[in-house]
Amino acid sequence: MSELINGVLPNPNTSIHENEKWQLALQISKLGIWDYCGTSDRIFFSQPSKALIGFEDNDEFGNNATDWNNRVHPDDRAQYYNDFQDHSKGLKPIYENKHRVLHKDGSYRWILDRGKIVEKDKSGKASRIIGTHVDITEYVENEEKIIDTFNLVVKQNSKLQNFAHIVTHNLKQHAGNFESLLGLYEEADTESEKTEMLDYLKTLSQSLSKTITDLSEIVTVQSKEKTSIHKLFVFNEINAILKDLAYFISDNNAIVTNNASPSCYVHFNTSYFQSIIQNLINNAVKYKHPNREPKVTLTSQTINDILEIKIADNGIGIDLEKFGNAIFGLYKTFHNNDDSEGVGLYLVKNQIEAFNGTITVSSVVNSGTTFTITIPNKQF
Repeated sequence: MSELINGVLPNPNTSIHENEKWQLALQISKLGIWDYCGTSDRIFFSQPSKALIGFEDNDEFGNNATDWNNRVHPDDRAQYYNDFQDHSKGLKPIYENKHRVLHKDGSYRWILDRGKIVEKDKSGKASRIIGTHVDITEYVENEEKIIDTFNLVVKQNSKLQNFAHIVTHNLKQHAGNFESLLGLYEEADTESEKTEMLDYLKTLSQSLSKTITDLSEIVTVQSKEKTSIHKLFVFNEINAILKDLAYFISDNNAIVTNNASPSCYVHFNTSYFQSIIQNLINNAVKYKHPNREPKVTLTSQTINDILEIKIADNGIGIDLEKFGNAIFGLYKTFHNNDDSEGVGLYLVKNQIEAFNGTITVSSVVNSGTTFTITIPNKQF
């Protein structure tokens, strides 16, 4: 292998002064140089290459190819070897790979690794490959931030599209209904007809007010305006909710069982928690099976500081193959029910996610549905 002077390949036809200029340029650019000899399976790393991962010239590092290879992140190692072999076999004109390398301080640095065959033996096999190392950690981290920001923008844009759906469909429909009813009111010939139109207008006004209230609540959840956080004991909170829903449960001949653990608690907004549980119980009873009395069971447990609540019912179930991707979407409905609005599950999901929780669903048509809520059990 050719000798390197301070990590720079000297040109015999170039003056020492010129070589010093190249060396200075490499030092300024923090560009590392490596020189691999295929015949001896030995490699030379310039001082800047070693410095990228925290080693000095006098450290016992850099004589063997494995010195670098063994420090490549396990998740990047396969592609790292494949790219190098592809170039060695002539499948790629240039070797290029981005991988993480273990720094001496225990952290990982992202390295852009490039190289090219400069010599071959008589059989055409690569006998010498020279390449460069560039630390691109800052670039990769900034790229990840950009990707995260982009994903956030996409998510927010999706929410904006949902709000646009409300405005262009629901509010427009309300406005059209108001206009039609006012026209009918003006055309009414008798006081009884006018009274009937006024009753319709009152009903429509209440419906519009509810739509606006739903929208206001959605905005509150999405902006994460949490007024207060309390330590809530799940069993007690569910009992209080069941007391509020006693008439609704009795009127539907439902059996709702609170099997939550008395010791389970969570730091959460009280209104959010009540809204979540009420919505899920209401849905479980509302979508009961026509051939049996509705049964709903609530359970809870805490695993590794994660609260898990399950709400299981024996209702008509949901066809997840057909509706699974849209089940928590705004104004998405899955059953022929006049009371279905498609707001409840959307709000439930947003309220849970406002506290970094998740909700999943499993269901069998005509058998029942189980919602599973997980919430980090920590103070915010």
